[in-house]
Amino acid sequence: MPLSAGNKLGPYVVTALIGAGGMGEVYRARDHKLNREVAIKVRPPALADDADYLARFQREAQTLASLNHPNIASIYGLEANSIVMELVEGDTLRGPLPLSVAETGTPMRIVPVAACRIAESSTSARSAPFFGFFCECS
Repeated sequence: MPLSAGNKLGPYVVTALIGAGGMGEVYRARDHKLNREVAIKVRPPALADDADYLARFQREAQTLASLNHPNIASIYGLEANSIVMELVEGDTLRGPLPLSVAETGTPMRIVPVAACRIAESSTSARSAPFFGFFCECS
């Protein structure tokens, strides 16, 4: 369900579209009850009635909600087929990673190693199926 500035979703008021892709759209919104900015990930309209996608969307929210780490956005809740989460300011992850073979001579294995370190820093992440495949590195 595409949203625009001023739309309300529960206690949240949408202020801007942050980004969009095949897995949904992410909006900046204002939580007027708690006086904070949040991010809202909305399922794409094309997948709104897809039961498999809905199950995956809910598993994503549950997995992320079970984690507590500064490099993982906190989940605040589910609202009308949307995930409400911590708004993390900064650069997007779109485009090439800053560490590349051309720049540093470091093999691209750095990406799973970095992900592994993030996952291993949280006890709950080590057992989460979302991160399980990364934790074979040392």
